[in-house]
Amino acid sequence: MEILERRELRHADGRLLYLYGAQGEQSLPQDAPPGEWPALHLRHDALRDRWVAISPARNLRPQSAPSVSQAATGCPLCIGGPELPFAYEAAVFENRFPSLLSAPPQPPELEGATAPSSGRCEVVMYTATHEGSLATLTAKELARVVAIWADRSEDLWADERVQAVLIFENRGEDVGATLSHPHGQIYAFGHLPPLLRERAVAARRHRERHDSCLGCEVVRSDVEAPARTVVDNPSFQISVPFAPDWPLEIHVRARRHGTQRLPDLTAEERRDLAAALREVVRIYDRFYDQPLAYLMACQQAPRDADGSVEDWHLSFEFFPPNRGPDKLKVRATVETAAGLFINDTDPEQSAAQLKETADRTRPDGLPELPLVHVERCSS
Repeated sequence: MEILERRELRHADGRLLYLYGAQGEQSLPQDAPPGEWPALHLRHDALRDRWVAISPARNLRPQSAPSVSQAATGCPLCIGGPELPFAYEAAVFENRFPSLLSAPPQPPELEGATAPSSGRCEVVMYTATHEGSLATLTAKELARVVAIWADRSEDLWADERVQAVLIFENRGEDVGATLSHPHGQIYAFGHLPPLLRERAVAARRHRERHDSCLGCEVVRSDVEAPARTVVDNPSFQISVPFAPDWPLEIHVRARRHGTQRLPDLTAEERRDLAAALREVVRIYDRFYDQPLAYLMACQQAPRDADGSVEDWHLSFEFFPPNRGPDKLKVRATVETAAGLFINDTDPEQSAAQLKETADRTRPDGLPELPLVHVERCSS
């Protein structure tokens, strides 16, 4: 078991910074003014009974080289940038341009319902190196990222105001990524977003009707459909889902009942998860012989009015926008206005092509992934 040290610092504007890995004595400049987000708030959409986050400061976000093949000059996430002015191995910091805040400003009084934009937005730095992905990180770096996700999830879930914790990654210009440096994000929501609420309702409804776990049923259905299985993994089912919205969608779902969130995983399951993510991203990198853009979301069991959703299996879900090497699926009117996604590919055929890519391009050997445990050190 490798020990991953964690130290905590604070930016001059009050934002927290967590450093992971062996570090020397580090300090942050203390001459920056405190952060201010006066326009940040939620507005209630009465027609759809959901909240919309208003965050004009996000328009001020920096943008670096759009692809990893270009120089990292000016990248705010590289060593020496405003977030990490010193050398680091991996890090997490509170977003400088948040949509949610743990202590948000009071919302304006308007003609409709408003609320404080409560929650937290964090950025997860996979590595100090400007180029790379979950497929190309070293074994130690990749195992470290999974351990960091679990560590931050544990901290965020400890706040009873948090209703959902979403770990995600936006990779590539085609999905709107503004920075190419390998990184992801974490949003902790002070309210339950609608799509997570729908899943929670579906899980409870399935339990009431069938007295069984919906997550277990989905895993069983995927296991019994080898035509949709992409890669074998002892702890996770890696498949094209039965009813995918996107042509090359892949889900990585925990097999074991009781794995609702990342902190629920055993050390061996964390290692299997790292291997699963490495394999999926490697497939996307090789499918059209160029890295595919994708959205990746880690779906952890949320809280709702009845507490934590028990019949939920942790999953990582990948949504590439491509429907061909030079064609993108656009979320058009029917999908945006009515919510009916139209997938113009056959899921079993997509799975066969993804599996063929995995088999054809798999390296003879990959470095063994270590077991990693986070140890929190005094700052």
